[in-house]
Parts: sequence; C-alpha cells; structure tokens
Amino acid sequence: MTKISDRISFVDHGNKTTIVILPARQAWVIALMGAWLAMWCTIGIVSIWSLLVLDLKDQERIILWVFMTFWLYYAQRVARSFFWILWGQEHLKLDDLGLHIKKSIRRYGKSIPYYYDNIMELASDVPEEKSIQSVWEYSPWIQGAERFQFLYFGKMIKFGKKLTKKEVHLLAQVLDRKMRKYSKK
Repeated sequence: MTKISDRISFVDHGNKTTIVILPARQAWVIALMGAWLAMWCTIGIVSIWSLLVLDLKDQERIILWVFMTFWLYYAQRVARSFFWILWGQEHLKLDDLGLHIKKSIRRYGKSIPYYYDNIMELASDVPEEKSIQSVWEYSPWIQGAERFQFLYFGKMIKFGKKLTKKEVHLLAQVLDRKMRKYSKK
C-alpha cells in the first residue's frame, strides 16, 4: 500500500489499482457532532412525545409539525455527515474495464463502473483557500464538494470529497498515470 497523504492510499495489484479516500477524522469534531446529534435527537423525541401525549390546541400542533419537518431535515443532514466522518470511504478501482467509484459508509454503498471510452474532460476544482466556499465546505457538518469531475454521457460525475490542493495534485498524477495504463490494454 502506498500512501499519497494521511487520507489517500492506493494499492497496485498488477491488473487493477485500488484507491481509498478517507474523510478527515478529528476526535474533537466527532465528539462535538455526536453530542449535537444526540441533543437534536432528544429534542425530536420530546417533540414527538408532545404531539402524542399532550393536549395541544390546533395552532400548537401545526407549529410542532412545522418544527418537526425542520427537525427531520437537519437530523438527516447532520446524521449523514456524522456517519460519513466516522465510517465513510470513497473507493476508486481502475482496471481494464474502467474507473469504478464507490462511496460507502462502512460496507453500504454501490460500485458504479465508468468506461474509459466514455469519460470526457476529467478535471479538478479546488476553491480558493480564503473564499467563502472554502470555509463553508471545510465545516464539519457539511460533507463537502467533490474535487474531481468528469462528463459521462452528458452527466457530471464527481468524487474526492474535501481534498486539499496538494492531495488533488498528487491524486491527479496517480489517476492520470493509471488511467493511461489501463485504457491502452
């Protein structure tokens, strides 16, 4: 196994190359997000209990249902980001067929093949370091934008969440070299 950075490693098996991209894992971020998610779930449980048990007026019920919609949306968003930081991985496999991309949390995820002949315009995009977009994407509760993209039958395919400029550069070199190697076979 060859490490490109703390988060990216690859293994060359001869007939295929596998690349694993991990999310940035910081203990304080995991603890903070876990505590926030636990408190958010407690608020949701108390709200559901209030809807079912308390004798509320119609206006109070409407307010609680509106709040529960808001609550469910953010519970889902933060839970996905939290589980991504804990167990998420992006798997890239390059072989004779094409580039296979799998975004998984633990083992849950589907590998999708993209054939070399149909991959157009592989490019990378890293926001400026002090831009609002950069600050937003590096916040822990956001899964972040993917740094690599290509066109595949007119659809934009993206991968490489929250990679730094250096990681993008190093991974681009590996991808370019391996894609040339396997696409010529």
